[in-house]
Amino acid sequence: MRLPRCRRLIHLSRIVATIGLAIALAAPAPSYAAEIKILTTRAMNHVLTELGGVFQRTSEHKITLILAPPNEIVKRIVSGEMVDVVMSGSAAVDNLVKQGKVAPGDRLILARVGIGVAVRAGAAKPDIGSVEAFRRTLLAAKSIVYTDPAVGGASGIHFEKVLDRLGIAKEIKAKSILNARAATTPSAEIVARGEAELGIQLISEIVLVPGAELLGPLPGELQAMNVIWAGIVATASDPDAARVLFKFLTSPAAAAVIKATGMEPGGP
Repeated sequence: MRLPRCRRLIHLSRIVATIGLAIALAAPAPSYAAEIKILTTRAMNHVLTELGGVFQRTSEHKITLILAPPNEIVKRIVSGEMVDVVMSGSAAVDNLVKQGKVAPGDRLILARVGIGVAVRAGAAKPDIGSVEAFRRTLLAAKSIVYTDPAVGGASGIHFEKVLDRLGIAKEIKAKSILNARAATTPSAEIVARGEAELGIQLISEIVLVPGAELLGPLPGELQAMNVIWAGIVATASDPDAARVLFKFLTSPAAAAVIKATGMEPGGP
């Protein structure tokens, strides 16, 4: 059973408080402090926001978040932007590895997350429990918003493949909004404002958006689990501090927050 958003926030706050106490009691005293600049897609935003304070208190290292879509992340790193860590899907991080911007041994899986459907809080909840029901719901919807595939968002790229598979691409695209600003404005937020009836997005980008609700994941046969990778950029100012962050984010304690935001922990 999914918790209402207010209860999820309370639950998440309690998890973070417990994590902070547990890590504080176990952590050795830090000997120096660094600023870790993270260029990330929105998928990890809630996790990093919730855990940033705990990480800073227990390590004295500070994290600074910079949100961008996958294609922009690659372009910015290749053009020489000075950041320490990137967090994105497999395609973007693999691209950076091939270009020598992230060493193969300096990347790890943080989480896995599926694609879900957002509706406005309190709105009718149509059936998406089977492939045929999902197809009917898409055709009946007045408007749909999803991430513009041109920016490299995994959910938008996959959703257009689903539309082709269902044979309804022309009908759905005619009434769809392509969200090119998904890195800063989640599609679920557009749904919450009443500007679209349905939103297609990674589940972690839906569950904590005010005014929106997760209707459910895509039907099993149409689902695609997205792997969220983290990598240390070759020009990182302090690789050791980034490794401390990686150890923190793959700890059993941090896994509880990752789960609370609709994802599966990737493990160490």
